[in-house]
Amino acid sequence: QVQLVESGGGSVRPGDSLKLSCTASGFTSAPPVIGWFRQAPGKEREGISCISGKGITTLYVDSVKGRFTISREWNTVYLEMNDLRPEDSAVYVCAAQPTAILYHSRCYEPGHYDTWGQGTQVTVSS
Repeated sequence: QVQLVESGGGSVRPGDSLKLSCTASGFTSAPPVIGWFRQAPGKEREGISCISGKGITTLYVDSVKGRFTISREWNTVYLEMNDLRPEDSAVYVCAAQPTAILYHSRCYEPGHYDTWGQGTQVTVSS
């Protein structure tokens, strides 16, 4: 059974950077597609980025494109977040799909993910 553990959240000022990590364990075949989601108080969960099992394909939602970078080293997926803004404040959660192949239409939809981490808080405030 795949398990995910996130780390790297914290409190920063606008314009600062943070790097989140999501380490997957328990997979028996190829590393799975990993997606990053975030949820701010009173808002719906938002899919923001995902990466294929081999790390070749990456996708970003427009609000983070150019500021966030997703990458992976085998079973650890990173989300490097630059030029953070107050509106980026949220609980960030990584999730795994039951496949290593990334389909664009499935990146941002929570229903395509079957394993979730516990989340890490990111707060951006001056």
